[in-house]
This record gives sequence, structure tokens and C-alpha cells, in this order.
Amino acid sequence: MNDVDRNTIESECPALIRAVASERSVEAFETLFRYYGPRVRTYMLRQVRDAQAAEELMQETMITVWNKAALFDPARGNVSAWIFRIARNLRIDAHRKNKRPEFDFNDPAFVKDDAPAADLQLEEIQDAERLHRALAQLPQEQLDLLKRSFFDEVSHSAIAQQLGLPVGTVKSRIRLAFAKLRAALESRT
Repeated sequence: MNDVDRNTIESECPALIRAVASERSVEAFETLFRYYGPRVRTYMLRQVRDAQAAEELMQETMITVWNKAALFDPARGNVSAWIFRIARNLRIDAHRKNKRPEFDFNDPAFVKDDAPAADLQLEEIQDAERLHRALAQLPQEQLDLLKRSFFDEVSHSAIAQQLGLPVGTVKSRIRLAFAKLRAALESRT
């Protein structure tokens, strides 16, 4: 293409952009595409040094020109500057996207452990052993009341009826059992 043809197309570009924006003129866009497509591809090739990426970025640039033609403002600059600003911004976005690592849901740092840590498991085992030893030291009647109340989930009034005891007696024996358990567990920590 010689300089005369280039000057003619560049002088027609604002009208071509208006036709794309207002009429969605495929012919006007095709003229813009044939003129700017190779130039944008060459620019992208110099920037990214990858022919396939340059082609994709050129296509994306020209699609953006098609979609955003109504946003072109001739008072702010010429068509060429507008198109190359779009190309530059798309190249920067692509570069940022490529530098950002993909989020891997299977990365061990993000996957919840199936089992608790070994030190927590050991603590839980030791706590359970201390509790069993403390329960073994309780008188049988207090142990029976705790089992019925907490393991069998029987209410205090139901326990009192089953054993023929006043509810206050059941509650005080359970409270006494808790006090003995607390003292036994606190002395061993």
C-alpha cells in the first residue's frame, strides 16, 4: 500500500468508525480490519515475541474495536492512536494474566487435612486417658448418674423417678461428681 492509499484510508477512518458504531457496518469494519489488523499484529509480535499470541491479541483488539466503536471520540485523538491504545491495554492485561499463577484447588496448602495434626491427636488421647482415670476414681453411684445424664441423655427428673430419689439429690450428686472430676483433671495438667 502506498502513501496515497494510506493517507486516504486514515482520513476515512473516523467515518468508518462512525459507520461501525451507528450502523454496525460490516463493510466499514472490514476496511478497518484490513488496514489495522496487520499493523496491530506486527506491533503485538514485537511486544510478545510469539506469533500465535500476537495473532490472538490482534483478533481481540479488532473485536474490541467492533464492540466499542461508539466510544471513539475524535476530539481526544485519531483512530490509529485509539486502536493502538486498545491493543496496548489488551497486551498489558494478557501479560498480567500470564504472570498470575492459576489457583489450584488441589494445592496441599489449600486442602484441608483429613486427620488432625499428630500433636493434637496425642493431646486428645492423653485427655481421654486422664478423663477415664478420673471417671474410674468416682464412686459407682456418681458414675452411674453421670452416665445416665450425659451418655444416655436422660433428664434429671427422669433419673430421679428411675432411682426413687429426689431431683435435688440427683443434681447435687452430679455436681459433686463434676467437682471430683475437675479436681482430678486439674491436678494432672
